[in-house]
Amino acid sequence: MRVPFLAILLASSLPVCAATRERPNILFILSDDQSYKTVSCYPEALPGAHTPSIDALARSGVRFTHSYMGAWCMPSRATLLTGRHPHGVESMRMEGKYPASTYDPEKSPFWPSVFRANGYHTAHIGKWHTGIDSGFGRDWDYQVVWNRPLHPENAGNYYSDQLLAFNGEERMTPGYSTDNYTAWACDYIQGKNRPADKPWYLWLCYGAIHGPTTPEKRHKGAHSSDAVRVPSDILPPRPGKPDYLNATQSWAKNNLGMLVTTKSGESFGDDSGKNQKTYADYIHQVLECVEALDEGVGKVLQALKASGQLENTLVVFTADQGFAMGEHGFRTKLAPYDANYRGPLIVSQPGTLPQDKVCRKPVNAADLVATFSAAAGVPIPWKTHGRDLGPLLRDPEKAPWPHPCFFEATGDHFGSDVNRVVSASPERAEHHNVPWYAALNAGRYKYIRYLKPGVPEELYDLQNDPEELKNLAADPTQQSHLESLRFATVGELKRTEAAYADNLPEAPRRLP
Repeated sequence: MRVPFLAILLASSLPVCAATRERPNILFILSDDQSYKTVSCYPEALPGAHTPSIDALARSGVRFTHSYMGAWCMPSRATLLTGRHPHGVESMRMEGKYPASTYDPEKSPFWPSVFRANGYHTAHIGKWHTGIDSGFGRDWDYQVVWNRPLHPENAGNYYSDQLLAFNGEERMTPGYSTDNYTAWACDYIQGKNRPADKPWYLWLCYGAIHGPTTPEKRHKGAHSSDAVRVPSDILPPRPGKPDYLNATQSWAKNNLGMLVTTKSGESFGDDSGKNQKTYADYIHQVLECVEALDEGVGKVLQALKASGQLENTLVVFTADQGFAMGEHGFRTKLAPYDANYRGPLIVSQPGTLPQDKVCRKPVNAADLVATFSAAAGVPIPWKTHGRDLGPLLRDPEKAPWPHPCFFEATGDHFGSDVNRVVSASPERAEHHNVPWYAALNAGRYKYIRYLKPGVPEELYDLQNDPEELKNLAADPTQQSHLESLRFATVGELKRTEAAYADNLPEAPRRLP
């Protein structure tokens, strides 16, 4: 995907950008490690989930049931910045003390630079997890950034005492991060730190609710009396599931027979593994941390409304990925199951998009980038992997959408490095004990193909088994679905020029 930076600058001369129509602002709100089950407008929400502001956003727009943004923080953001799946993000790599990372902006340009060259004022507020170069002055006109790769020593400070760079000027900043980000976003929306005569794009990247999942003190105890719903497969055995789930098991029973946390594999924030919590206490802590996030969404939406920009602003709320809270024994993201990978997604623009609608078509992070490009009328001058969601946003229930939703996990490898591992040393194709994979949600059925040899493929009927408890891959009555999705997965790999499509390991079949 090498695109000389000059090509990005030349994009400013594209005729579509000379259109006289008023271009929308774009407010993109990204939460961190947030399961859709923590959002109360989702039917699957946990008992006690309380997100009135996010629910109100859903009533004003379109709620997507199946959103797949990424396997973990870095690849999710890499796709959201390039429009390409991790296997197509060339030069991105982990380097140095975690989470230090790097990339070549000539080989891996970020699309906000294209918007900037085409008349948009671009801003980023909050977490950064994609290379030590956060792009101020190239991708962003205004930036308040918590640059975790640049400062590994501060990378665990998700909620307080963050080392932030304000347009490149660094200073230690007190206060609760979720509230801080919200205040700076409201200032920006209301006109501070931006010109009044330009449309704007704001990427608001909350660190909540990533571990250590610390609620603001005003919310501590707010959910202590909530009932809990324990996943049926939080403990083994799990017939038909791959054996690696034994290595990722994050829950156990203590000597009193109570479910408690054990080590999760998270590099940062796993205080629940170090300081054992009961299942109920863990869930209550998560829901309490969501409260400030929901308040923040409410405040930025009120700022839009009060400033008269609500109807000319495309608002998107999603999470970088989901987070399993006991399902299949996990307490992390990474795995291909909906509990781990799938997050909330809501898109709203009153007066332009329908309101209080639900779209059941599965979509991914690259689709969002294509949608932003189409909404702004700013083509991206390199090949991206997503599809404009415009038809689904205009008619969420009936629009034809023949496209399957592809998503993958390639650990901390990107671009051509992915194929080098898969082709030369596939036994290394795993990340925190989770094998790499290519997966496809085709609507009703979901297929998982692992890139590490010896791991059996998986097939789930999401209509009849939404919690993905029964692997149908070895069921003789399901072979037509298995073969169809296997073929479609390879098709998506070929479409997106994934070199490893030609090096997929054979998948052993489990006996029924």
